[in-house]
Amino acid sequence: MAVDRDAILTALERVIDPELKRPVTELDMVRDVVVSAEGEVDVTIALTVAGCPLRSSFQDQVAQHVGAVSGVTAVSLRFDVMTPEEKAALASRLRGGRPEREIRLHPGTRVVAVASGKGGVGKSTLAANLAAALVERGESVGVLDSDVYGYSIPHVLGVTQRPIVVDSLIVPPVRGELKVMSIGLFAEDNGPIMWRGPMLHKALEQFLSDVHWGELDTLVVDMPPGTGDVAISIGQLLPRAEAIIVTTPQPAAQQVAVRAAVMAQKIGMRVLGVVENMAWLVGTGQELFGSGGGEALASEIDAPVLARIPFDPALREASDAGRPVLEAAPESEASTAIRGLAEAVRARRAGAIRKALTVL
Repeated sequence: MAVDRDAILTALERVIDPELKRPVTELDMVRDVVVSAEGEVDVTIALTVAGCPLRSSFQDQVAQHVGAVSGVTAVSLRFDVMTPEEKAALASRLRGGRPEREIRLHPGTRVVAVASGKGGVGKSTLAANLAAALVERGESVGVLDSDVYGYSIPHVLGVTQRPIVVDSLIVPPVRGELKVMSIGLFAEDNGPIMWRGPMLHKALEQFLSDVHWGELDTLVVDMPPGTGDVAISIGQLLPRAEAIIVTTPQPAAQQVAVRAAVMAQKIGMRVLGVVENMAWLVGTGQELFGSGGGEALASEIDAPVLARIPFDPALREASDAGRPVLEAAPESEASTAIRGLAEAVRARRAGAIRKALTVL
């Protein structure tokens, strides 16, 4: 029985690039399809870079979808690399005709900035796990580590793959369905980033204008602690962002967190609410860092307490292992509390952004 070549091409429409999240046929990545008289099919796909770390995903998908076509007896997949001209065409297609320096977020993407007044309150861990919880609820999510000096999102999520550059477009690595971008993915051997203010602003602008985020429902931004250059730049570049303020229960942390909340309000961010982290020790209920800080902060900035997250060793162990706690310990108290935070954030959605955001 002869194999229908059009059926092969239709099957390839179901092969999705794991990073760009679009069919390889739509991205013009299918370079050749050869069908023998015996039903053997040889497919060639052109990748953006040689040695793509996700080659196995293409192999599995081609074997599954092409192998299911009537009359196919064997499937083989070869890889080639796009020419510079093909990469430029792909980058233009992904931009959708928008200028290179325009903020590259889908008009409907919600931006949630996770901020704190000081370091050490668990902000980055909460940002990463909130993003994972939103993915668990069926959202398309990206997480941007804007803490340039203290980047930690790659470690917390176990992402080591470097971003792929297609022409002038940066394709963020993916962890399952979660897209991740951090300056740490470009740093050598956990090296320090020693930049002054203007370079920080430029880096953030690139992360928003040169990164192909795709049609995200939510972009979670891990903010640096305090009220410095990066926080102000985020407010300028993403004027419709919403802020979550993280504090621990003791008054000293709460009083510092107030500054981050006031700054967010002054630069036009809507403050969604407060998260009190390390609220109690799991298994005992002991309040290691006192109590009342979250409620006091919420009252002072006129915002609700979205969640109280316990001091849970499972959360620390999962983060050290590079996994969301929802994945590593789904029944833990921390996982339950973070899922509650995700529901609270979803419930306070003000509505989609109606027009594209541009660089100010």
